Amino acid sequence: MIATEASVNLGLAGKLRAVFELTKFRLSMTVVFSACFGYLLAIEKPVNWLNLALLAVAGFLTTAAANIVNQIKEKDLDKLMRRTAKRPLPTGRISDAEAWWCTGISLTVAMAIFLLFFNQKTAAIAFLSFVLYGFVYTPLKRVGPVAVFVGAFPGAFPPMIGWLAATNQFGWEPGILFAIQFFWQFPHFWAIAWVADADYRKAGFKLLPAQGEKGFETAVRIMIYTLFLLPLSWVPLELGMTGVQSAVVAMVCGVLFLAQTFHLMSKQTDKAALQMMFGSFLYLPVVQIAFLL
Repeated sequence: MIATEASVNLGLAGKLRAVFELTKFRLSMTVVFSACFGYLLAIEKPVNWLNLALLAVAGFLTTAAANIVNQIKEKDLDKLMRRTAKRPLPTGRISDAEAWWCTGISLTVAMAIFLLFFNQKTAAIAFLSFVLYGFVYTPLKRVGPVAVFVGAFPGAFPPMIGWLAATNQFGWEPGILFAIQFFWQFPHFWAIAWVADADYRKAGFKLLPAQGEKGFETAVRIMIYTLFLLPLSWVPLELGMTGVQSAVVAMVCGVLFLAQTFHLMSKQTDKAALQMMFGSFLYLPVVQIAFLL
């Protein structure tokens, strides 16, 4: 009897670990951070910490639902790549049906929170983000670099979602938060695609620009999109959202980020792309924290 109970507990623990892995916790938390940033930047009164916590939960669950759909649809492709072969679905630790249940529950709870505690605009953009990522971006990854353009939309929605949750108003302010994160997506994701190119090719993913090849032309495309971040650094200041110090910090970060693209253009190596990938992970939170402070 004791042995049976232990095995059941072990099975349950294994399922819970598999569900946790499906959520892509670290990736989902970066989305939560961006959404909370947008909320805190928009709020003009003492912070309602309960609402902030609810926004974080709803943002996490929406992102988790999108990530799970992505993994369900790419289960057979994930088996082909070293970096994804040990995920819960390819290894059979969780079934497709169980994963769909997790998706449905996560999305339902998230939408309920958005509608009950925030507003319809926030719920609509969050739901659009889920659909674009799970059902449009995911299949386009085997079509071509257009997938990166489509994926940049759900990737850039989080700060807008946070702003809408606080104000229930569209406008230039959430638009510029969206724009900064939108253009950041291209150098960020293409650096990842450069580093993971060998694995991506096994699954038929065609994500790099310039005929899908690693080289000078792709590095130039990355540099061009990074250039947009420099003028965008000053727009929040012009809109009265932030102070001059944060604009200077954003500009300096943009220049350093741009310098990494020139390094990639010069070296055209996986190491240079990896350095740029880590640089992209630093750029966004540093700039967002500067805007808040």
